Amino acid sequence: MALTTGIVGLPNVGKSTLFNAITQAGAESANYPFCTIDPNVGIVEVPDARLDKLTELVNPKKTIPTAFEFTDIAGIVEGASKGEGLGNKFLSHIRQVDAISHVVRCFADDNITHVSGGVNPLHDIEVINLELILADLESVDKRIGRVAKLAKSRDKEAVAELPVLEQLKETFENEKPARSIDFDEEQMKIVKQLHLLTSKPVLYVANVSEDDLVSDGDNEYVQQVKEFAAAEGSDVIVICAKIEAEIAELEGEEKEMFLEELGIEESGLDQLIRAAYSLLGLETYFTAGEQEVRAWTYRHGTKAPQAAGIIHTDFERGFIRAETVSYDDLVDAGNMVVAKERGRVRLEGKDYIVKDGDVIHFRFNV
Repeated sequence: MALTTGIVGLPNVGKSTLFNAITQAGAESANYPFCTIDPNVGIVEVPDARLDKLTELVNPKKTIPTAFEFTDIAGIVEGASKGEGLGNKFLSHIRQVDAISHVVRCFADDNITHVSGGVNPLHDIEVINLELILADLESVDKRIGRVAKLAKSRDKEAVAELPVLEQLKETFENEKPARSIDFDEEQMKIVKQLHLLTSKPVLYVANVSEDDLVSDGDNEYVQQVKEFAAAEGSDVIVICAKIEAEIAELEGEEKEMFLEELGIEESGLDQLIRAAYSLLGLETYFTAGEQEVRAWTYRHGTKAPQAAGIIHTDFERGFIRAETVSYDDLVDAGNMVVAKERGRVRLEGKDYIVKDGDVIHFRFNV
């Protein structure tokens, strides 16, 4: 499932350091071929302890985690919507991603210059948000000109679209993003067709110093970001990109020992991956057999045939039934035989909505 989140931020906020940690973390993986597809796209596995447990129960020949893409997007500067810096190239890169991970500098360091002259996370957020809003405003203005003419001739689709565009225009002029508007289902269909930058979900990544992370990560700057994010219904994770770069060079026990020494239960990178995965409404189901135990990504609300189609189109085309057991029930039973004896394995049909953690064997015929 080719969904990706773009890592954005002003220059010198730690964005590239974080992305380098992401791609470096994948370089030595034996389980999944973490890789860099292009110079600015990295694939990472989604950490999931359930996969390890299923591997322990089934003892397959191989284990394959599900994966997620991150895109490193060049640093933005004020005036990008008018062509400053990389301008339209930057904006076009954001347009291609499904969600945004916005890295915000929340540490002071005299050796690292700040593009605005000083550390001010709220100003940094506002700079990028405003550039995206201005770019969307320009798109909507152009669209209104075309749609208004069609609406006058009573074109049905144009009549429905025009008020949505006008509401968006007013929102942008008040320097608010499209995601701040509570559209109904029909209006959302129109909005999705516009591919607006500010309609994408956002996760704020507060980049702190090593000292702040080890203490508790919540300095004054982080609190400002959290308050801002809460007001718009977004989430925040706190990381130290410098530490993530060091963690990325370690494996297995070395990594665990390093985290333990720092008093950290989970790396910031693992938190970021899971948060970005969740941001897009993604969930995981599993297939488990002697050949392999594997995690599969699907969107929340997906029905069984479509979930089967993620494995292979033939599975969806010839779908018959989904032999399903929940992860918890399978672990409690210890193996599939006992789970069946306890009546925990179900045969689900075409209308079954797959649940996160389902372990499924698809029956199909083509």
